[in-house]
Amino acid sequence: MNDFLYTLHRATRRYGQRTVLAVDDLAIRRGEILAVVGPSGAGKSTLLRLLNFLEPTTSGEICFDGKPVAGGDAAPLAVLRRITTVFQRPVLLKRSVAANVAFGLALRGERANSAAVRSILEEVGLSHLAGEAARSLSGGEAQRVALARALVLRPDVLLLDEPTANLDPANVALMERIVARLNREQGTTVIFVTHNTFQARRMGQRVALLLDGQLVEVADTETFFENPQDPRTAAFVRGEMIY
Repeated sequence: MNDFLYTLHRATRRYGQRTVLAVDDLAIRRGEILAVVGPSGAGKSTLLRLLNFLEPTTSGEICFDGKPVAGGDAAPLAVLRRITTVFQRPVLLKRSVAANVAFGLALRGERANSAAVRSILEEVGLSHLAGEAARSLSGGEAQRVALARALVLRPDVLLLDEPTANLDPANVALMERIVARLNREQGTTVIFVTHNTFQARRMGQRVALLLDGQLVEVADTETFFENPQDPRTAAFVRGEMIY
């Protein structure tokens, strides 16, 4: 089995005449937690949109599990079902918390497993709100519903786009524990983007720096923070303005 779940080669994404992402080479290991850091506008969220194959590359190639995947309308459903994304501002449906969590299962033609829904709601600390209207929740509660909705699908890949940016410290710690457990116990590959270098250091097994759409450096977490090879990485780690 290939150790790399994703490989990107000369993968670019352009909107009009503007190139927002250009990654020459990136390999993401099966079962790792990869933190992607960088300033606003660096291309982090664009990278996630390519990795969930909801958008195609403008040029270059992305391989998933050893096979090229075109992305967009051409992405195979079997691949899309292995990947789940949690966004910074989740969209919840006009139904109960439990129904929101079960919604993805229904889309996949699976019976809503009430025991699984109850279990995941308990894990995210929302079992007491299962019957409440999802849109009546606080921001932190809504974010936990979105995470529960993703986890109940037992994805091979979990993509997280600044999922804790607006949460209080207790909710941040809870979500980080859940994601770490998922990776440890189920071998889920986790790729998350964050502005928070402290979070990247806590959670990431490797860390990647994006700057102006370019991949500057990828290294194991200790090397990235203690012995970066690129001066731009060193400046970013020190908290200096590099953009």
